[in-house]
Amino acid sequence: MEILYILLAVLLGLFLMALIVTYICFRLTFYYKNPGPMKADQYDIPEGRIYEPYRQLMTGWMKQLRAETCTTHTIMSHDGLRLYAKYYEYKKGAPIEIMFHGYKGNAERDLCGGVFRCFALERNVLLVDQRAGGQSEGKIVSFGINEVKDCLRWIDYAKDTFGKEVQLILTGVSMGAATVMMAAGAVLPKNVKYILADCGYTSPKEIIKKVIKQMKLPAGLLYPFVRLSGKIFGGFDIESNSPIEAVKRSTTPIIFFHGDTDDFVPCSMSEELYEECASEKELVIIKGAGHGLAYPVDQDGYLNSLREFNDRYIEAKESKR
Repeated sequence: MEILYILLAVLLGLFLMALIVTYICFRLTFYYKNPGPMKADQYDIPEGRIYEPYRQLMTGWMKQLRAETCTTHTIMSHDGLRLYAKYYEYKKGAPIEIMFHGYKGNAERDLCGGVFRCFALERNVLLVDQRAGGQSEGKIVSFGINEVKDCLRWIDYAKDTFGKEVQLILTGVSMGAATVMMAAGAVLPKNVKYILADCGYTSPKEIIKKVIKQMKLPAGLLYPFVRLSGKIFGGFDIESNSPIEAVKRSTTPIIFFHGDTDDFVPCSMSEELYEECASEKELVIIKGAGHGLAYPVDQDGYLNSLREFNDRYIEAKESKR
């Protein structure tokens, strides 16, 4: 009987240890205490030395963006979160680009330059704060699993708000790119003319395992705890959807951008996504660009490639500035 008690105590100890490891994985991977929108005098540039050469440029974009007139829009997510976006109008009746930011980021920080890139192409912008980012509610980031459901709601909202014939482009950077690529696997309305995926990953599983390995930790051992933590504490399965499977079903044209020196999401992931994509597609690799820096590094090259792609799918209509 004493041996049985010892065995039960050992099993209980192992169970508690596994539960603790699972919760730690959840906190590190999926939980995010949203700091809210940046203050008027705050210019939050992503961390890392690769961003330092572009700090002045990004700060200038943020200042310029804050001076632009915009309107605030909200939707309710499928799980009861209030989500926010800002609408910037360049021309009445112009196509609208719905933009999604990256992991634990916010729209203003990650996409400030993207707004002015849109203006250069004479289009309007619906700049979305994803769940747990900026003004939007939430404390869990799910690598696109829940975010893609929000994306589909923003598409419906744009149609209802800006007109049934509005032309839409879905754009995302990093996790935002994963979000819009997962949307490509759904049946999208004809309003969505194409998708722009900038430095997106092939799947949540692969990018999580890659980061674990980069931390010099055993990915094979820890990843199952990460997946389990999402199920137990987040209510989602990280393997229930992925960009690589979604693009195989896509009927929406996709243009992929990636920097060839990206050491966070490898450029090879966009190459793989491009190869597997079933719809019309294009891949643009920007030389010397790190993660999320394709546009700042080569604005002219980015714009020229996008303009050519855009002209294939966007119907020219009269609009007024």
